[in-house]
Amino acid sequence: MRHLTSLFDLTTAEVDEILKLANQLKIETKAGTRIAHCAGRVVVQVFEKPSLRTRVSFEAGISQLSGTSIFLSGKEAGLDGRETIEDISRVLGGYADIIILRTFSQQLIETVAQHAGCAVINALSDDYHPCQALTDVMTIQEHLGDITGKNIVYVGDGNNVAKSLAIACGHLKANITIAAPDGYWLSDDFVNRVQKEFSALQLTQTNNPQEAATNADVIYTDVWASMGQEAEKEKRAAEFADFQVNRELLDAANDDVLFMHCLPARRGLEVTEEAMDDSRSIIFNQAENRMHLAKGLMLWLLRQNEKS
Repeated sequence: MRHLTSLFDLTTAEVDEILKLANQLKIETKAGTRIAHCAGRVVVQVFEKPSLRTRVSFEAGISQLSGTSIFLSGKEAGLDGRETIEDISRVLGGYADIIILRTFSQQLIETVAQHAGCAVINALSDDYHPCQALTDVMTIQEHLGDITGKNIVYVGDGNNVAKSLAIACGHLKANITIAAPDGYWLSDDFVNRVQKEFSALQLTQTNNPQEAATNADVIYTDVWASMGQEAEKEKRAAEFADFQVNRELLDAANDDVLFMHCLPARRGLEVTEEAMDDSRSIIFNQAENRMHLAKGLMLWLLRQNEKS
């Protein structure tokens, strides 16, 4: 049974397959073609964290493929302790072809994958955000083509988005620089793991965003305080004040630099209004691609599991 709990679950060839399928489905959608690739299929989404793009991208995606989506809050699913995770997993797995989880605990996702008997997708955990990273590299490829050797600069906290983006860069042979204040870099354990998995990956961490932006092909940022970190909001705002993405930072990069943000954005904090609406910004193309990537990923998983 194949799952996507993190991008470590996939080979580089499989990442390429998913991206090609997502692009094929996007072309069909733009041409007005809706093929019932997933007729009769059911996905169940269980979210502990609120969402705009994640929920709608999967619901719209499975609908366009002629499947059905059922949404449950974490409480409705019983993640509050009403039942064991193992029991919940087996019950949902009896109803669904895919379970999509947006939660705090990476271990919870891995436990569901062990017991559900159907495909499980990590739609976000505190550790990883693989669907976002696959969308990101899909979007970069649309604009730059082959991204081997391209310089991706992530300005902000070394969080789940940064980690998944680093793994995606490893798969696609892009370079990644994390620009963050001391204490907010990717952990040594993660860096050791990703570099062991991808020995050719050029991963750099710095506390100098202006230096990092030099020769950047892509500048990417995320909120400074994610869900669950609200108590640290003021502290982080002070510590990240010099890491705002603005027009000056974009101007320090390559002439054709792209700006990306996984959204939601806090305009005026991690990014200025000018940068968000700059001609170099591709954030809404990136957001739309969440749906096309979701379609490609779901269909790929279903096809893989039909073979097993």
